[in-house]
Amino acid sequence: MLRQTYSLKETDKTYFNMNGHVYLPDVLSTDALQPYREAINRWAKDFRAKQKSLAERDTYGKAFLQMMNLWEEDSLIKEFTLAKRFAKIAADLLGVSHVRLYHDQALFKEPGGGLTPWHQDQYYWPLDTTKTVTMWMPLVDIDDDMGMLTFASGTQEVNLPKVHISDESEQMIGQFVKENNFPIVAQKTMKAGDATFHQGWTLHAAPGNHSTKMREVMTIIYMDADAHVIEPQNDNQEADRQRWLQGLAPGSLAASELNPILV
Repeated sequence: MLRQTYSLKETDKTYFNMNGHVYLPDVLSTDALQPYREAINRWAKDFRAKQKSLAERDTYGKAFLQMMNLWEEDSLIKEFTLAKRFAKIAADLLGVSHVRLYHDQALFKEPGGGLTPWHQDQYYWPLDTTKTVTMWMPLVDIDDDMGMLTFASGTQEVNLPKVHISDESEQMIGQFVKENNFPIVAQKTMKAGDATFHQGWTLHAAPGNHSTKMREVMTIIYMDADAHVIEPQNDNQEADRQRWLQGLAPGSLAASELNPILV
């Protein structure tokens, strides 16, 4: 199924361009997803065992367990992350011919885990393009009690002071969203294998997990294959330049060995 093309509708592209995000059902069937979920969970088991208790973590740490570039660690996860099925959706939504991988990350929000503050993903990315998109796919069926990804629609081009995900971003962006009456959009439920796609600057957040189940989510970040590295604007972008772009110099094509063209 990962080799088959998803039937993306023109209305999906239109909605994405207007709102900065889109929900797509059945991007992968539950049965097809299951082997990859099991591989991700096998890798996550040791990671989870090494973490501090929820009470000992800050707001960011309470929001989710963040496990990054798992495709480097496991052949099955690599098959998932590099799948052309997902990458073709990303390219079509962005309106580009080709996309590269930026990186993947599993985001597991534990039972009792806290909110994910309002933020913009691209604050972290030293890239010269707005043609970036993240796929957010639950590995299990989820509902709004578990911490559903929540978007402020139409915010993909807003110009805000750049802040990392934190109590400060929650307060500042939350107030901005409220004052400007942006529509707040979140699914009530998502099946395992459904997905949302959102642009790099789209404002988004998630409430805490008030259920007794782990919210298991896998994400993949894509960028226009013609994107270039910029001079980092903050310490987080410098860390990203060193890790995900393998230290490529500003002005270089964002095409390290960790950024293969996927479609």
